[in-house]
Amino acid sequence: MKEVIDKAMVLIEALPYIQKFRDAVVVVKFGGSAMEDPELVKSTMRDIVFMECIGMRPVVVHGGGKAISAELKRQNIKVEFVNGLRNTCADTIKIVDNVLHEHVNKSLLEHGKAVGGRLTGISGKKILSAEKLFLQCPDTGKNLDIGFVGNIIDVNTKEIYAALEQGLIPVIPPLGVGSDGQVYNINADIAACKITEALKARKLIFLSDVPGILRDPNDESSVIGTVRTDEVQKLIDDKVITGGMLPKIKSSLHALEAGTNKVHMIDGRLQHSLLLEIFTTEGIGTQIVKADSI
Repeated sequence: MKEVIDKAMVLIEALPYIQKFRDAVVVVKFGGSAMEDPELVKSTMRDIVFMECIGMRPVVVHGGGKAISAELKRQNIKVEFVNGLRNTCADTIKIVDNVLHEHVNKSLLEHGKAVGGRLTGISGKKILSAEKLFLQCPDTGKNLDIGFVGNIIDVNTKEIYAALEQGLIPVIPPLGVGSDGQVYNINADIAACKITEALKARKLIFLSDVPGILRDPNDESSVIGTVRTDEVQKLIDDKVITGGMLPKIKSSLHALEAGTNKVHMIDGRLQHSLLLEIFTTEGIGTQIVKADSI
C-alpha cells in the first residue's frame, strides 16, 4: 500500500507544475549521445507525448550529427568540423537532408506514435529562411567558407501554430532554405533557439549529453543549478562556458530577451530527465533565467 501511496504523492507534487504550464509552448531540443541509445529515444519521446497529454504544447527540434557522420563515412565522404560546425559540401548537404528527414525525423515520429502520441514532421526547409554563413578566421580576420552552412534570418511560425492548434507535436529537423532555393545545414541548437524566440515559447529545454553548465568541465557533479543572464559574461570570461556551449548560450539569451521565461540544460542520458526538470521541486541540470526574475 505504501508504494501505491508514494506513487500518488509523486502525482500530487507534479500538480502545481501541470497547472502552471497548461497550454504553454515548450521547445525541446533533442540531441547528443542520448539520441544514439534506442531505449533513451523511446523514453524521451514517451515523456514528450506525456507533456502534450497533460496540456502542454511541446515542439521538438532535433539534431542527428552522429547519424550523419556515420553515413558520410559509409560513403567515403570526408567528415570535417570548423569551430564546431560541419563543413558541408554539395554531396554532404544531400546526405544531411536525407538522414535528418528520412531516418532521424521518421524514427522520432514512429517512437512517439507507438505510445499513442499525435505528432507531425515539419521540415525546417518549410519554415526556416536562411543565408550562407561565413566564419571569421581568428588569425587573418578573413571569412572562411564552410560550404552550405546557414544562418537563420526568419522563422515562419504559421505551420507550427497550425499543428499545435490541432493537438499535434511538431518534430523539426534543422535545415533552412535561402532566397535562391539552396538548402543549408543549420546548427540544431541555434535552430531551437530561433524557433523558441519566434514562438515566444515559455521554456526552451536542451536535452544533450552533458548534465548542464559545469563549474569544472572535468567534474559532472559541479553543475551550476541557476545562472542569471547578467552572470553569463563572467562565466565566458572565466572559461566556464566555452567551445560549442558558447553559441548555444548566446542564442539562448536572445530567446530570453524575446519573452521566453527560462532555458534549461539537462542530461538526456538520464531517463525521464525531462519530466524531472519540469514537474519536480528539485529539478536537475542548469536553468538560465533573466537577471530580474530571481
